[in-house]
Amino acid sequence: MPQTPVSPVAPLIRLTATDLIVRTGYQMGKTPVLPIYAAALGASDWFLGLIVSVSTVTGMVLKPTVGLLSDRWGRRGWLLAGTAFFAGMPFLYRFVTAPDELFAIRLLHGLATAIYGPVTFAMVAEWGGGNLGTRLGIFGMGRHGGYILGPAAGGLLLSYTDPVGVFTTIGLLSCLAFVPVLATRWRPSALTGRLPLREQAAHALAAASRTRAVWLSGLLEFTTFVGLYAIRTFLPLYGLGLGFRADMVGYFFSIQELTHLLLRAGGGRLGDWLGFRQTVSAGALLMALALFYLPEATAPLAFAAAALVLGASQALIFPSTLALVSTQIDPDHLGTGMGAVGALKNAGKVAGPILAGYLVHRGDYTEMFHFMAALGAAVAAAVWLLGTPRTRR
Repeated sequence: MPQTPVSPVAPLIRLTATDLIVRTGYQMGKTPVLPIYAAALGASDWFLGLIVSVSTVTGMVLKPTVGLLSDRWGRRGWLLAGTAFFAGMPFLYRFVTAPDELFAIRLLHGLATAIYGPVTFAMVAEWGGGNLGTRLGIFGMGRHGGYILGPAAGGLLLSYTDPVGVFTTIGLLSCLAFVPVLATRWRPSALTGRLPLREQAAHALAAASRTRAVWLSGLLEFTTFVGLYAIRTFLPLYGLGLGFRADMVGYFFSIQELTHLLLRAGGGRLGDWLGFRQTVSAGALLMALALFYLPEATAPLAFAAAALVLGASQALIFPSTLALVSTQIDPDHLGTGMGAVGALKNAGKVAGPILAGYLVHRGDYTEMFHFMAALGAAVAAAVWLLGTPRTRR
């Protein structure tokens, strides 16, 4: 039976609002609340780092599976489940009494982002209409708005209450996300009831593995997040070593994410006009130049300029990587493709701090930044030379 087209404008606004709410709450509990809470419970330094990163590992493992199942059973149930995890898990933090219990809670809390990543991006991609890069760019503004609002709100709340009180507030805030979710129209999944699950999984994995855009986009996202999370881990120490105040280091990340937020929709629009492969290659090259320049940014204005360039490079990369996948993979396996790219992205988040720590231990910060820059430039060249031309479904 022909499916009734779904106008993408109103659902896109609702889904963007949903993601802004839950991501703001999630980031409120992640920085700076979670490290402070773990330290107060007596977590050692290495276990504290494990607690902070374990939710990312959950997403790395489960995103392809969630994407596959959302292709089969539809997106709505999974989005409701993800929203329930975002809203319900924060209330469990008040029962934590030891670091290992906090580790277990974070492992389960990671299910929320493991569900939201592939499901929401697949929904935006399949809602029809043109300007796919623009739509993905607008939707990403909700997520990255949370990266800006969440840490500031979490730090402010810590001035008035303890970490448990912050997590309770996060749970109450996240419950508001059910309002736009329940108001959104849905269309049925194309594959519901057609194939046995095992056969569908085989088809989906085959479709993802033979789609060059999945590998290129996943490799680019992996490399990008290796560099970004290396910076997030070691730039504070590097900046303090240069004599910058702690608030100046904080401004670096605020400038970076604010620039990303403001330019993301424009970056997606540029991908629609210029081509997704060309846009992500340009963004990766711009990021490589910023990383290579960082060791020379010893003055405050130069430091801020590097942050601005990094934010602009992210705005070019991320909308077009996802658009590149969605225009080239079989629409019936869109969630699986998004999940595969998301898993590679999370792998980069895990690998970045580990690789950067090894490089700093063996050499110094300059060598680490230059290595990350070279890695990004190599991937930019690979995407440009090996990528397939943009196509539209």
